[in-house]
Amino acid sequence: MSFDVAIIGAGPGGYVAAIRCAQLGMRVALIEKESTLGGTCLNVGCIPSKALLDSSEHFHAAVEKFADHGIKINVPKVDMPQMIKRKDEVVDVTVKGIDYLMKKNKIEVIQGHGSFVDSTTLKVGDQEIKAKNIIIATGSEPICPPSFNYDGKRVITSTEALNITKVPKKMVVIGAGVIGLELGSVYARLGTAVEVVEFQKHILGEMDTDVSKEMRRSLKKLGIKFHLSHKVTTVNSTKTKVSVEVEKKDGGDGFTIDADFCLVAIGRKAYTDGLALDKVGIPSDDKGRIDINGHFQTNLPNVYAIGDVVKGPMLAHKAEEEGVYVAEYLAGQKPHINHHLIPGVVYTWPEVASVGSTEEALKEKGTPYKVGKFPMKALGRSRASMDTEGVIKVLAHKDTDEILGVHMVGARAADLIMEAVALMEFRGSAEDMSRICHPHPTYSEAVKEAALAATGNRAIHI
Repeated sequence: MSFDVAIIGAGPGGYVAAIRCAQLGMRVALIEKESTLGGTCLNVGCIPSKALLDSSEHFHAAVEKFADHGIKINVPKVDMPQMIKRKDEVVDVTVKGIDYLMKKNKIEVIQGHGSFVDSTTLKVGDQEIKAKNIIIATGSEPICPPSFNYDGKRVITSTEALNITKVPKKMVVIGAGVIGLELGSVYARLGTAVEVVEFQKHILGEMDTDVSKEMRRSLKKLGIKFHLSHKVTTVNSTKTKVSVEVEKKDGGDGFTIDADFCLVAIGRKAYTDGLALDKVGIPSDDKGRIDINGHFQTNLPNVYAIGDVVKGPMLAHKAEEEGVYVAEYLAGQKPHINHHLIPGVVYTWPEVASVGSTEEALKEKGTPYKVGKFPMKALGRSRASMDTEGVIKVLAHKDTDEILGVHMVGARAADLIMEAVALMEFRGSAEDMSRICHPHPTYSEAVKEAALAATGNRAIHI
């Protein structure tokens, strides 16, 4: 079989690239080794985790907030099998939607593990696929050091954490990044005692320090216990429990945490196993990521790589934009991506969202800046919904007033951040943000107030 473009991997990057290529008139093959399309994100990542996050937040609200709202109910109980069933139904509907899109766009879906024969030929099972251009979009997989003794039963990754059918009494989470905090918060809301071990001195280490501190306070209220600046030396498990050996990262006496499960969430690595990259001479770096140029081309000009297998944050929406970029580039267009303005989101509650430079990065670069902050508790909409935790932080250039970064913790921060992204794409100023009329009462008013604070301490409601 011969195609204009063959794409290896049907996650957000791969299937979006396939659709855009098809829209542009190309004959497309999409190769996926799993039985369902959508990759990690749709099957065992973004979508199922958000389903559990929402379910657990509903339960937590029923336990902690309904009475204050004047809603009297019997003590709610967790039906974990039903919660998992609903999550699976959400995944099933979403994945079937991708199947429909492939048929609609006349994309040839080929199930099997793709590997290189030469620069224009891929082997999938017993068949060979010829393509003028090839896009590698094989995603990533969890990192799990041998000393952690991963078994998929008591020592688990995010994949297994999505399918626990009984609420654990206790869980240890290794890693205070996005995955660890999201899934840790799911089980903490359901009543699990959660302890998080993190090597760095802050949670969410890549995000602005103010956001990190605010989120840590919120999660501590939820009952999560943190061991920051600590490292795990080994993990051992039996059929019924797990023991995690922990010590301070700079040495000192260690201690043991016993729990029902240990969730390993220290990051992910590029998945390129079995692609036979060496056969065609495509190099990768020390983290397994494929080297590319500014147009996502490898050293072979007709072979491209996108998403988690290349440098940058491992985000589904980043992969999607890169997939669109490559498709349009192949069609002779001149697409553009500003990677600096790809927003990051943590779907805890309150949510965390960030775009642009952190305050720490601006200090390191020596960029003159000014700061505006507004606490969510000062907002009428937040008080009405009892979502008063959080803060909006706007960073603007001290001389030009251009918005350099926006960081937020609060209700619906995942949606609020797009106001900042849109303005920053057009190099808007803090005054631009502050002059826009925001509807009342809404969470978005906090963004306006933070911008007012950044333009000369002009915030109205603090």
